[in-house]
Amino acid sequence: MEHSAWLTGTLIYLAAAVIAVPLAKLLGLGSIIGYLGAGILIGPWGLQLVTDPKEMLRFAEFGVVLMLFLVGLELEPRRLWSLRKPIFGWGNVQLLGSAALMAAVGVAAGADWRLAVVGALGLAMSSTAIGLGVLAERNLLGTSSGQSILSVALLQDVAAIPILALVPLLAFGPHASEGGGWLGAAKAIGVIAAIVLGGRLLLRPAFRWIARSDTPEIFTAASLLLVVATAALMQAVGLSMALGAFLAGVLLAESEYRRELETDIEPFKGLLLGLFFIAVGMSIDFAVVLQRPGLIALLVASFLLLKAALLWAMARAMPLPLPERPVFILLLAQGGEFGFVVFQSAAQAGVIAAPVSSLLVAVVAISMLVTPLLLVAADRWWIPRLAQHKAATLDEISEPQHAPVIIAGFGRYGQIIGRLLFANGITPTVLEHDAEQVEAMRKWGWPVFYGDATRLDLLRTAGADKARVLVLAIDDVEQSVAVARMAREHFPQAIIVARARNVQHYYALRELGVTLIERETLDSALMSARSVLQQLGWEPHLARTLALKFRRHTVEQLDAMAPHRGDEARLIAAAKQGRQQLEERFAQERAQVQRRQVRAGWGTEPEPDADA
Repeated sequence: MEHSAWLTGTLIYLAAAVIAVPLAKLLGLGSIIGYLGAGILIGPWGLQLVTDPKEMLRFAEFGVVLMLFLVGLELEPRRLWSLRKPIFGWGNVQLLGSAALMAAVGVAAGADWRLAVVGALGLAMSSTAIGLGVLAERNLLGTSSGQSILSVALLQDVAAIPILALVPLLAFGPHASEGGGWLGAAKAIGVIAAIVLGGRLLLRPAFRWIARSDTPEIFTAASLLLVVATAALMQAVGLSMALGAFLAGVLLAESEYRRELETDIEPFKGLLLGLFFIAVGMSIDFAVVLQRPGLIALLVASFLLLKAALLWAMARAMPLPLPERPVFILLLAQGGEFGFVVFQSAAQAGVIAAPVSSLLVAVVAISMLVTPLLLVAADRWWIPRLAQHKAATLDEISEPQHAPVIIAGFGRYGQIIGRLLFANGITPTVLEHDAEQVEAMRKWGWPVFYGDATRLDLLRTAGADKARVLVLAIDDVEQSVAVARMAREHFPQAIIVARARNVQHYYALRELGVTLIERETLDSALMSARSVLQQLGWEPHLARTLALKFRRHTVEQLDAMAPHRGDEARLIAAAKQGRQQLEERFAQERAQVQRRQVRAGWGTEPEPDADA
């Protein structure tokens, strides 16, 4: 009987998704609205095909966990470290600022301060599932607004530790906390440290050992085991399961198995995430909504407007491009699935009454339901107006350009190239796709055109078919490679001079036949190394010579290692051999310098090399 019920439930969920999602997309509403609508339709307040959505919500939450694991795989630890300021800076501004505003309004309206604080903290959290789901659906994760939303979402997952510890401390009467909250926080921090340290030491060797079995299904099972294990550890100490999965993904972001892991996990993530949205739709308690519809509408509108006002101020201060601000505001103004956990925990601890908890849960669920609808409205009326306003303030390339040099990207790297060219009487055609950057450069007198260099028609207008040199100073790796591929195909006469963000970017450009590539940090790091040698007593000329030789050796070694990119063992062996050769060469250089100094009458004879 139980088996039959499970089969019937599975049939209902899949049929609802297959019917509702294509219909919603056909109407231009997006897949998330389709999932939410399907949940409402089959739930207790629709056709009543499913009467207990809570169990499905717990199961489908694993889709959010898998999504955060995949997001973590795209963020190498160094890149994540570079996001520390927006995560702990703007993330704290959003969370604490929104909570403070809503708590103040709640107290002013006459609510008990404990209720106001818990309600504000729960409502300040945004939906990671909807936020990152929309970004993935619209391919916006790499944009300024996408990175900002990701930063805030990560801070909110981290904030689960102190918020869940705080809720029991606000209890009074028979439910008063006895300090268990802080003990839970200490356990949580310990588990996070264990995941990070264990992951650094064990994950890569474990996956290497599994990969040697050459059994794809076992590798898939190991991928799911990793996600489930980290999620279970986090849940055991009362933390967000998604945060544990995200940490596991980050730890594997630099591994050679990243792409295979993504391929294995992606199908499970998509299906379970859809089930999560269906479960959210089913969990809306329309009895509470119908009982006090005016209060519900007032609460939803009030907290959305308060958060939106703070987010608008943040978007201006960050600053985000005007057309990207609506998505940033709407995706972070909504409530989130973590609010369900906060309000349930507060009700169990006696901080708020059960009816109030149900009311707040309904408010969060409705905000999650209306957010995709607000995004559709913004797409039709708000974002186009902002885009028109931005376009009106920017000059487009309407006449063909004839400069011998085109610079694609005018950030910190492209500006240095441009300044040197301008100083020598060469006026390049400069393209920059960031509208805010274009405006800033024009204020300083730089003739910069607004446009996306990945567009073939724009490159033709910029004169790429006649240009002698195309400078690729674009910050985004994928866009840089796309422009290089396009230029090699359509503008073969243009010599490409490219900036490489890292070694992988360098190799990707080399595979396209680009030979004039400079890694953006190599020369600045060598200048610092020269300074270190000089401070330790090396002559300036010798330090400069050694730095130049090191540079030449590094470039030669990169070229020699290029054929072995996919073979980690050979790459490591080649790197060790190259390092040994460099050390031997420099030892000989030092010995020759010391001998010349002795012949000149100062210095001491070098000691013989013990390894010679």
